[in-house]
Amino acid sequence: MLITSRGRRIGGRAVLGVVSTLVLGATGFAWSQLHRLDTSLVTADVIPPSAQVPDTPAGEPLTVAQNILLVGLDSRTKPDGTPLPQNVLDALHAGGSDQGGNTTDTMIVVHVPVGGAAATAISIPRDSYVDIPGYGKHKINSAYSRARADQRGKLAQQGMSGPQLEVAADAAGAKSAIAAVQQLTGLTINHYAAVNLSGFAALSQAVGGVQVCLKAPVNDSFSGANFPAGVQTISGTQALAFVRQRHGLPNGDLDRIARQQAFMSAMAKTVLGSGTFTDPSRLSSLVDALEGSVTLDHGWNLLSFAEQLHGLSSGAIAFGTIPVQSLSLATPADGDAVKVDPAQVKQFVQTQISSPDVSASGGTADPGAVHPSSSGGAVRPIAETATPTPPAGTPAQPKMTTASGCVN
Repeated sequence: MLITSRGRRIGGRAVLGVVSTLVLGATGFAWSQLHRLDTSLVTADVIPPSAQVPDTPAGEPLTVAQNILLVGLDSRTKPDGTPLPQNVLDALHAGGSDQGGNTTDTMIVVHVPVGGAAATAISIPRDSYVDIPGYGKHKINSAYSRARADQRGKLAQQGMSGPQLEVAADAAGAKSAIAAVQQLTGLTINHYAAVNLSGFAALSQAVGGVQVCLKAPVNDSFSGANFPAGVQTISGTQALAFVRQRHGLPNGDLDRIARQQAFMSAMAKTVLGSGTFTDPSRLSSLVDALEGSVTLDHGWNLLSFAEQLHGLSSGAIAFGTIPVQSLSLATPADGDAVKVDPAQVKQFVQTQISSPDVSASGGTADPGAVHPSSSGGAVRPIAETATPTPPAGTPAQPKMTTASGCVN
């Protein structure tokens, strides 16, 4: 069966971090806070020189299209390698500090075209069965954990220990995840951002909560999700539970991704339209949350990048998910997985990021590589795109859209 998953499905923890960091810059105070981020965030050397983006002159719009890999880590450590406190893990329903699988439970590629006034965010289901360079075919969320475990073992044998060991292992995992995503999508990843478990809760709380809507009440002991039906505002551990729940949902992980994307759409509206960047207290809280939860690639100058995002608004961020062919592919060693066709995925990705509706310039950029291009032209709202009707018996798939709505 063919399931074309093109709905409001975006990964939760990582996208919240990128939405927060991309748009800081509306006031002088915002610039000062962003400068603080540039000097205090944990960074990792995970982007090869061939994929690094040249600097844009100050004050000019984005002159080079960029692809950003955002991951939400099922990690029980902070970006600096120190463990999260047990009381924090308990509040997050995350188990003990030794129970984290260090997998990328959320993976999203964000394409920002020339001009920087629009963005397309495409989710990759965590159980997608793909080729992982150096490891063969496995679920894509294990690319990070496999390379991380290998590197951690080697470095531990050489005498490295403590936070230094964890940070070095994390970098190896990030490189593997980047390689797997590049191979699947055909895109060159130019930037990387990772957010851990506690970070998502802190970030959502820092902006004062986000309004969401559920079609029916839920009560899930695994994630801690306990919500009534209808419209409600959630933050902190509630927000994390909302986007992590997959037990009890009709379509499992696909419904979870749909819920994450609806949350992120509402989050973008909250951050970009509620005065977050002119409210010193809220902005300072947001930056504090980012400092304690986000890892960026080394050399990503957030101050310069934010300045290049001219006119980015919540209405110019489109959300979608790669097409999948089956939700229950039997594998030799990894249990049931999500079946995807790499050729179909590449075609889907290129179609989405090449659409005139998501281009901030009048021209069409090469979606697979970074390159200079002229900017200019008006930015149009991202339109919904047609979705083929799936065969009978397959989960209903919403359209790719910029709006949030009621979800399972």
